[in-house]
Amino acid sequence: MTRIVSWNVNGVRAVMKKGFFDFLSREIPDVLCLQEIKATPEQLGARELTELDKLGYHTCWHPAKKAGYSGVATLCKKQPLFVTAGVPFERDEGRVLVTEHGDFTLYNIYFPNGRQTEDGPDPDRLAFKLEFYEAVLELVEEERAQAKHVIVAGDWNTALEEIDLARPKENKDQTGFLPEERRALREYVKKGWVDTFRHFHPARLYEGRLPEERDYTWWTYRAGARERNIGWRIDYQFVNKEFLPQVKGAAIWDEVHGSDHCPVVLDLKT
Repeated sequence: MTRIVSWNVNGVRAVMKKGFFDFLSREIPDVLCLQEIKATPEQLGARELTELDKLGYHTCWHPAKKAGYSGVATLCKKQPLFVTAGVPFERDEGRVLVTEHGDFTLYNIYFPNGRQTEDGPDPDRLAFKLEFYEAVLELVEEERAQAKHVIVAGDWNTALEEIDLARPKENKDQTGFLPEERRALREYVKKGWVDTFRHFHPARLYEGRLPEERDYTWWTYRAGARERNIGWRIDYQFVNKEFLPQVKGAAIWDEVHGSDHCPVVLDLKT
């Protein structure tokens, strides 16, 4: 079995002070995709880099050009065949890291958010987000057309359906749940990309449950939202439907703390 874990850590240096290495040495995923690392490898201490080496991880870094912002990293127990850091449409924001693993190609992505302001979503950032969704879809569809199997893992920054957040009515005008954002994400589903967690945990399993009894991946730090489980499910691992027979299971590890997000898990038969 191959286990792929994706986690927006909201600062890799911060999460390393909150039990990250205990988590990593306990779970030992085959691949760990990190988003919003907010650092370069040079900004990590020698002890942290040595610890990653001791655990046997090959680490691929793609920080943003702007210091302390965005960035992604992929940790692999087995060295990837190829690594591609960045794409032209990401604006030097450190959002896309591609690693090839033989049976599949893995996209580790930190999708933009629409940046909510007092007057509503920022029009420029919302437009960038929608363009980004479209460009990524075009990119992975090209890979798929070459008969490659692709996993798109990361923080997608959009809740797809009402079941994916605890307070849908209250957030209908908030970025992350706008109709145009949801349409952009739904285009992946229409094209044959599968939300692996929802595949194994369909909406019908939640019938009769209160919103606080559902599964989420992000909680605001305000008002004890995580303790009350008032959250959003905005972190996903999608696969092309042709690869689905090789997917064994998917999970959300909401018991793992250290960030305002929690890890999402994909298990492959390969």
